[in-house]
Amino acid sequence: MDRPLSSPIFIFHGNFNMHIGCHLSTSGGYVAMGNTALKLGADTLQFFTRNPRGGDGRIPSDEEISSLVQIMREHSFAPAVAHASYTLNICSATPATREFAKRTMRSDLELLNRFPAGTVVYNFHPGSHTGQGIEEGIRLIVEGLNEVLTEEIHTPVLLETMSGKGSEVGGRFEELAEIIAGVRLQEKMGVCLDTCHIFSAGYDLVNSPEDVLAEFDRIIGLNRLHAVHLNDSMTPFSSKKDRHEKLGAGSLGFEALWNFARLDAVRELPLVLETPNELDGYAAEIARMRAGL
Repeated sequence: MDRPLSSPIFIFHGNFNMHIGCHLSTSGGYVAMGNTALKLGADTLQFFTRNPRGGDGRIPSDEEISSLVQIMREHSFAPAVAHASYTLNICSATPATREFAKRTMRSDLELLNRFPAGTVVYNFHPGSHTGQGIEEGIRLIVEGLNEVLTEEIHTPVLLETMSGKGSEVGGRFEELAEIIAGVRLQEKMGVCLDTCHIFSAGYDLVNSPEDVLAEFDRIIGLNRLHAVHLNDSMTPFSSKKDRHEKLGAGSLGFEALWNFARLDAVRELPLVLETPNELDGYAAEIARMRAGL
């Protein structure tokens, strides 16, 4: 996707409406989750498709899904982000682990296909190559996605940007681009950008957010960017650590995160907080982001 760097996608906006929310529990049901988002001042949300540490998830009824979608539409929500389990590792060296990941993804996407198109996206961590090397990890991710994705799936499948710790795949934009290039049904694929992760991976959102997005555009394409995890970082720039912090309490800082959210390439996307907070803390962060500096 070719765009000049002078494109409006790099313009900062002062007063603007952002779509911001946070990760919420499905334990009380999908309708309760939507109503909680409204109470927090949110107009997007994120939820786990199943227990984040493995196991089955809560299967909503069609009525629940319909009621949540009605709340989202009545209040002009951005698409919700459905997050895969942390235990999912589609590029593991262990065949049984890879098969579990593919089976889980198929089940998750079957659930999400019950949502109307355009109301939800599916995000997952690319995984850990567990000592096999980045290229083998990428090959296995591509192989797995080509087995899982079908023409019938209408939910965008997002690779999350990672911090590059250990044997993680996805710490560089080039790795995500290589995965997408190998997927047969590329139109199904997108990216969720995590601010903590990419800052820890060595992308300087504090001093040059426009340059980071320009690099993303050149390597992956901003048309692939579907969602943002808006998190501060407990650890310093390029630390290769994954430690989320409350907005303004970490090494990114509130001003950098707010400036990033104002960029045209980001401002209409679902911005999801995964900061270490309870609900009142999320409400305060949502209100602060809407109020600005």
